[in-house]
Amino acid sequence: MIIDFHTHTFPDKIAAKTVAKLGEVAGIEPKTDGTLNGLLESMDTAGIDLSVIMPVVTRPEQFQTINNVAAKINEEYGGRVISFGGIHPNSLNYKKELDYIKSLGLKGIKLHPDYQGVMIDDIGYKHIIDYASQLDLAIMVHAGVDIGLPDPVHCPPEKSLEIINELQPPKLILAHMGGWKQWDQVEEILCGTQVYLDCAFCSDYMSPQQFERLVQKHGADKILFATDSPWENPKDTIAWIERTSLTEEQKKKIYMKNASKLLGIVLK
Repeated sequence: MIIDFHTHTFPDKIAAKTVAKLGEVAGIEPKTDGTLNGLLESMDTAGIDLSVIMPVVTRPEQFQTINNVAAKINEEYGGRVISFGGIHPNSLNYKKELDYIKSLGLKGIKLHPDYQGVMIDDIGYKHIIDYASQLDLAIMVHAGVDIGLPDPVHCPPEKSLEIINELQPPKLILAHMGGWKQWDQVEEILCGTQVYLDCAFCSDYMSPQQFERLVQKHGADKILFATDSPWENPKDTIAWIERTSLTEEQKKKIYMKNASKLLGIVLK
């Protein structure tokens, strides 16, 4: 079983235009058309059993629509695809909104400091991460450089460490191996801390050797398989991991055991 813990989809009517625009800004070629059907097709090709969609609330007023759509996806595709919810750090009532996310049965939330234009150590994020943890929600955060946006980096490793030390969130996940293109700092200051790292959008930019070193130093029980689809092909990510010398047990943890624990899925 393989669980892809970090993917994105867009409504069919705007998917092609949205993916093309984002790809042009970032200078990358999408691997699917960005639709839910495109994700499912890529999963079938690569042998992915379950994908987790990570929506981003870029404006506070998007909250209701994005989370209701997430709940609908879970209702219709719960056996194959599930969606996290989203919340903006400028929410006027973060507790009420997180309670609503929990009431919808969503397993977690996605935060994107770069798209939301707020540093990760902002008090708004701290309130959200702390209360979401009390609700037993997983918290996925884009970490490190965003390929399509200029400086500053809104979630660098040193600020992530501050959140980890201050709040000790049990289900915090830093995407892109803790900080895209900032992996030396991740290795120096984040490895060994209580945080999950996903490997989304890393296979074309990080050597298998560095990935293996980070896994060994941080612990395979805190690494999640992820692709950032439509920006990465899951077959390529799997091949990248298979080029390492990780043990079969370590790879099982990365491919599905750690994710199933965070999602509350009982493996058969």
